[in-house]
Amino acid sequence: MLKWLWLSGLVVVLDQASKWLMVSWLSLHEQVAVMAHFNLTMAHNTGAAFSFLANAGGWQHWFFLALAIGVSIFLLIWLKGLTQDKKLEAFSIAMILGGAVGNVIDRFNYGYVIDFLQFYADFLKPVLGSPYFPSFNLADSAIFLGAVLLIIDSFKSKPEAQ
Repeated sequence: MLKWLWLSGLVVVLDQASKWLMVSWLSLHEQVAVMAHFNLTMAHNTGAAFSFLANAGGWQHWFFLALAIGVSIFLLIWLKGLTQDKKLEAFSIAMILGGAVGNVIDRFNYGYVIDFLQFYADFLKPVLGSPYFPSFNLADSAIFLGAVLLIIDSFKSKPEAQ
């Protein structure tokens, strides 16, 4: 099922192109309101999801870089081992792989991940302590979508072995 790598490549290209555009347009922490509850804002994430371990002193850069490379290799092997009837699983893994590689490129080139999509709403304040959901990027979106679809695929009924 390596034929699905085109999708991973597309995710990487769109992710890197969008980050390049945002970096050339916005300064760090600059916000541009797009519509109600949505901003474009430039952020640098040295941690993991939701800036987890962002202020850990620098070791996390190498840890998350190595982890993402390891996960990418695992996903590539998983994708390679799939049979032709596992289309949704292959799509999901290709999305996650593309997102992981997009963020690995950032970590390798800059030491952080470029985030620029920001949603906000008052109902988030009691949950997050702020009305702002953590900023993210297209790679993160691809990882999230791939993970959700992978979970959905795991609930599909499987034919019983005879």
